[in-house]
Formats: sequence, C-alpha cells, structure tokens
Amino acid sequence: MLMLQIAQTRLLSVMAWYYLAFFAISMAMFGMTAGSLLVYFKADLFPPERLLQHLSWLGTGFAVAVMFSTFSLVSTVLLAEFSGIVMLLWLKLILIIVPPYVLGGMAVCLALTRSPWPVGLVYGVDLAGASAGCLAVLAVMSWVDGVSALLAIGGLGALAAACFRAAWRAGPDRPPHEAAGRWRVLRHPVVLAVLILAAAAGNAVVQPHGMAPFLVKDQLEIATPAAQQWNSFSRIRALQPETVSPGMWGASVHMPAVDVSQMLMNIDGNAGTVMYRFNGDLSTLAFLTYDITNLAYAIRHDGRAAVIGVGGGRDVLSAHLFGFADVTGVEVNPIFIDWLTTRFRRYNHLADLPGTHLVVDEARSWFARTDAHFDLIEMSLADTWAATGAGAFSLSENGLYTVQGFRHFLDALTPQGVFTVSRWYSSQDIAETGRLLSLAAASLRARGVADPQAHIFLAGMSNLATLIVGAAPFSAADLARLRGRIDELGFTELAGPGRPAVSPVLRQILQAQDARQTGMLTQQYHINFVAPTDDWPFFFNQLVLSDMFSTNVAQHSRDGVIHGNMAAARTMGNIVMLSAMLVLFTIILPSLPSLQHVPASLASLGTLYFMLIGLGFMFIEIGIIQRVSLFLGHPVYGLSIGLFSMTLSTGMGSLLSERIRLNGARGLISWATALSAVVVALTVCFSAMTRVFEGYGIAVRILVTLAAIVPSGLLMGFGFPTGLRLVNAIDRRPTPWFWAINGAAGVLAASVAVATSIAFSIDASIRMGAACYLLAGPVSVMLYRLSKARRLAIEV
Repeated sequence: MLMLQIAQTRLLSVMAWYYLAFFAISMAMFGMTAGSLLVYFKADLFPPERLLQHLSWLGTGFAVAVMFSTFSLVSTVLLAEFSGIVMLLWLKLILIIVPPYVLGGMAVCLALTRSPWPVGLVYGVDLAGASAGCLAVLAVMSWVDGVSALLAIGGLGALAAACFRAAWRAGPDRPPHEAAGRWRVLRHPVVLAVLILAAAAGNAVVQPHGMAPFLVKDQLEIATPAAQQWNSFSRIRALQPETVSPGMWGASVHMPAVDVSQMLMNIDGNAGTVMYRFNGDLSTLAFLTYDITNLAYAIRHDGRAAVIGVGGGRDVLSAHLFGFADVTGVEVNPIFIDWLTTRFRRYNHLADLPGTHLVVDEARSWFARTDAHFDLIEMSLADTWAATGAGAFSLSENGLYTVQGFRHFLDALTPQGVFTVSRWYSSQDIAETGRLLSLAAASLRARGVADPQAHIFLAGMSNLATLIVGAAPFSAADLARLRGRIDELGFTELAGPGRPAVSPVLRQILQAQDARQTGMLTQQYHINFVAPTDDWPFFFNQLVLSDMFSTNVAQHSRDGVIHGNMAAARTMGNIVMLSAMLVLFTIILPSLPSLQHVPASLASLGTLYFMLIGLGFMFIEIGIIQRVSLFLGHPVYGLSIGLFSMTLSTGMGSLLSERIRLNGARGLISWATALSAVVVALTVCFSAMTRVFEGYGIAVRILVTLAAIVPSGLLMGFGFPTGLRLVNAIDRRPTPWFWAINGAAGVLAASVAVATSIAFSIDASIRMGAACYLLAGPVSVMLYRLSKARRLAIEV
C-alpha cells in the first residue's frame, strides 16, 4: 500500500500538479480507515478462524482493484479550475484512488484484531513492511514507467495473497470446500500475480506506445515522441526533431531570423527544455548571444563556469560559446545526462566538447561540498514550471531558492565571480521578480554585505528578468558593459547600482534592511516578498494565505505565479471539502451507533485522544516529509525516505509498546512530554543537519535523516496501541468510533498541515503536531483512571 501511494503520487504529478502528493496520503488514510470500519461493522462475517482465508481474498481483491484503478486513472480528466463538473471530476478521482486502500485497510484491521498475536507485534511487522515498500518503490520507478509500476504493485499484492493462501491451506482449520463461490479468481492468486506482472513488464517494454495518461495537464498527448523515459523524479518526453526558430527563454527583438533543428524535451507534461542539433561548431549557436539569460557573459567570459540545471544542454553550450573553456553542469535528473552522453550524443555533441563536466547531483548539495570556485554560475529558469503554475507546494527547486541555498552558490564564486538567475517577469505582475530580488538582498546580508545594492544588477524584458549578483561590488567597467549590452539588445535595466529601480516596489525591496521591513511590504502589497528560508522554502508561493486581500490580488492577476497559486489553493480547498464530506458520510456517521450505551466520559475522552494523536501524527509526518525533501534534494526522496523512516520507527515503537507498557499516570505523562520535547528538538536538529551534512552524498544524508527521525517515530509508535488498550479495558463497543476519529483526523490533517507550513513555516506544522501529543498526555491519564476504576468495579 505504501508503494501504491508513492507511485500514484508520481503518476498524478505528470497528469496534474505536485501538491497531489499530499492528496494521495490523505486518500490512503481515508480508504484504510473506511476498510477498517467495514470489518468492525460486519464483524460476524470475519471469524478469527478464517483469518488467513480472508487475507488471501483481500490480497487478491487488492491486486484486481489496483489494476482497474490504474486503468481508470490514466483515462481520467483532471482540471484545476472551479466548476460543478470539475467537482464531479475530483470526486471521480477520489472514487478511483480509494478502493485498493479500502481492501488494504480491511486486511490490516483483520490482522490486528483477528490474529492470535499481540497488537503491537502485528502493527510493528505491518509498518516494517510499509517502510520496506518506501524504498522498493524507488527502484521500481527507476526501472519502469509509472503505469507499469502501478501494475507491478498490483502483482505484488497478488503474491501476498498467494502467501496467505498457502499458509491457510497448510493450516488445520481449512474447511473441505472453499467458499469463494463464483469468484474463482480468488482461488488462484499465483496465476493472477503472473498475469499482472507480465502485463506490467509488457507495458514497460512497448513504451512509449503502451498504456499511459492520455490527458496530461489539460493537454492531449497524441504525437509519438522520439524518446520517453520515467524515473522517480519525473517523466521526460523528447518530441521529434523539427527545424524551427530556436527555442529561447528571452530573445532580443534584434535577434536575426534563423532556423535550427531542435527537440523539445517535456518534463511532466508542462515544463520544458530544448536540445539543439549541435555538430561541435559553436558558431552555429550565435543566436544564444541574444538571450537575456546570458547577459552576465558580457562581464565574465573566461575561467571556470558552472550551470545549475543542464536540461537539454542549452546553458552549458552558452558558457562555451562565450569563451569559457571549463564548464561544469550539475543536473538532478540523470535522464538528461544519459541522453546527452549516450542516446542523443550524435544529435548533440555537447559531451564531446573539451572541458565539459556533467554531474548528476542535486545542485545545492554539490555546491555545498565542492572545493571548486567559479567565475560565473548560471541558473536559468531552474524550476518545474508545471508545478510553479499550480502553486509549487512540493518542488525539488524549493531548496535552490532559499537564503541558505543562495549562500552556497555565492560562496562558490571567485572573489570577482557572479551568480546569475533568470525568472519570469511582467511589468504588470512583478511578484516573482520582487521575491527574487528580496532573496538576493537577504542572502548578501547573511554573508555580511552592508550594501547589497552595490552587488545587484537586474535587467528585464517583456516576459523575463535576469538577476546578476556579484561576489564583490560591480566595478564601473562592469556596469558600463552591462548597460551597453542591454541598450544594444533592447532590454531594460530594472535595478542597478547608482540608479533608482524602475518600480517603486523593487526600490522598496532593495531599501529594506531586514525580514521585518520586507514583511511590512508584504502587508502593504498583499504579495509575499519575504525571502524564503529552509524553514519556509516556498519561493514559488507568492500568495499570502492568511491575507484575504492577497487572494483578491491573485484573482485579478491574469497570469504569473500568484495566479497559479490561487488556482492551487482553490483546488486544494475543493479537495478538502470533498474529503470532509466523504469522511462525514462514510466514516463518522456510520460509526456513531457504536457510542450507544457507552459512558459519556469514555466517549468524550476517547474521541479527544484519538483525534489528537491522528492530528499530531499527520502534522509531524507532513512537516518531516517537506523538510526532508529539502535536505535530500527532491520531493520523491522526501516522500519515500520520510515515510520509510516514520513507518519503520513507528512500527518499532509499536513493538516496544508490548514490552514497555504505559500503564500508570506517570508513564503516560512522561511519554507525552518526552515525545513533544523530541519533536520540538527535531525542528532545531534539521537546521543543524543541513549546516553540517548538506555537503555529503545522498547515502550519508539518508542515514542522517534516519538518525534524526527514528527517536520521534519510536515514541509516536506507542500512541495508537496504548490508546487502544486503554479504551478496550473499559469497553470494546466504541472501538469503531475511535478508529474512525483517528482516521478522519489523519485524512483532513494532511492538507491542513501543508497549508500551515506554507502560511507560517514547516517548523510551525511540526510543532503543532508536538502540541497535539502533549495534550494527549493528560487525556490518556484520564482514560487510564477510567480503566482502573472499571477494573476495581469488576473486582467488587
């Protein structure tokens, strides 16, 4: 089920937007809770002696459900705009995603409540399997496409069913005739597993002509690509070469007309880069001198250069074209480097140029550990635009655009080196450019620069702005060359040393001395201009969620990132509303009858306890995933490694709860206090981790992540089984209600935690979770006293 959750996130990131990572978590919680309640409501259908038989059937059903869910998902239309029909489409998506989790939830519930082994043991083993799935899915998604990965996960479910069936058939309680009736497929899970795995392998082999999403981010994909490849990061689709005007980010109006052969490389449906046909003759790329992203080469064109985000190789070629003989390109996605060095090497000979070094790594981590220094570092449009337009709530690029990230790049410059960044710009919508300027100024002040304006030059055109940040103040000669070049190409100086910025907003941002003054500008203009930090790394979110006037600004913006932010926030709100309705009608209301004839004290205290641990767990889990994504360099790593460490350590805690019983008031209070303290300390630990270990390789960073998360996970593992033992000692009848409350809190908390992180900070979200567990302490003590009074009454 954990593999399914992560793989669905990857497919949804291609079809729709990245914030659906947290939607997938929410729907998994909903489905598993609903499945658990089905077991409770139909308890007479699931006697303990038929546990293995039922687990076999459910495993087979899970496999079939995954298969049909995948078929339905790839043929589904997903839109971000609000309307009645769109609400129906999102409801359809929920109904498509949920069924496998319902069956999985039934299986987990049966294992916990019908097996002869202790709850803590079964729950611990279940979470150990879940943690293994978090790692296994990374390997699967590196080998095959998203659809084939989902089918393979269905096949794995069928293999699990086969194991349960073999154990059942070997046991003493097997009846003489099976009760599967017409559902003969339930009798042969091995055959089903072979068929589904064969379908997954076949679909992977025939890609890109196999089963795949037909509508990707509102666009039909009909043309056959030159190449297509998936991994755990993204899906890259190289379109057929065509001879057209060269793809440029910000071409000067004075650029001569020229046609070149190029391939558009599409990233997850709506982001892109181009690969030009290049035979080794740099003179054929002269058109690149007219792009505003290359403005910094007017003052730095020899020595060593570095490019953040290689893509199709365009910026690395630019560095060579302007005269750099030593160029390093750092690219987080290995597909691009593989295509440049192998698959398309005859089409583009970039890899054959002397002095070219292509590195597969997350740029921020690589610059943190390199001893090399560069005369120019370029980062042009380094983002996944598809997610930017929809809010960018989960992006690998978040870590690049923070004060701490910029400091790494500035520290890697030579004394006279420059760092150049290009972002989208419009004179009518300067939100993104303003925040970029604020980030640059804050990063320079963090390095001890008293006058950031002397180090900053900003030029723009109709759709793009290029920022140049100098390690040293710009010389008069540098400024003369830059201004001469923008006059020659028809660009506009937006801000520079010795001249006032063209916009009052940009001028005020440069004059702000600290985050407090920038925050005042945010309140004045209702656009987020505060420089992002590692604790609040959402550069691409310029919408101020806590400011109702900010939403008005976003609604009247016809384009730009803030308009996309509003669309994303509205979509998430719609999803939360639909989720709340489903939770109410399928979980809460059906569970209410279990409270009949139950003491009011037990009902209220139990409800509060399981609600608090459900909220607390999800706030902490979502916050950890976001923070770990920053540390490890990509959302998929954050989701998989974050979930792996959380589930593994929580499972270990559940196992320990069987040996270390929290029976007394002192033990319960000590547990809640220790857990809250450890979680709060974790927020401090993340900053220290980043400072000390960011420059190490991914393997070391994963180990450090595990070491940081495991203590809190161990303590959280005590929460659910301890609460279940406390309420069962008083009365078993309301257990379905408490399970429902816990699941419902988790479903709704997933999206609320994301909003909390964006509106306040990631640490605020994690600390909210710590507060929930701290409050759960005294509630658990009151439950313990109720159970103690119950035992005394029985003895009397």
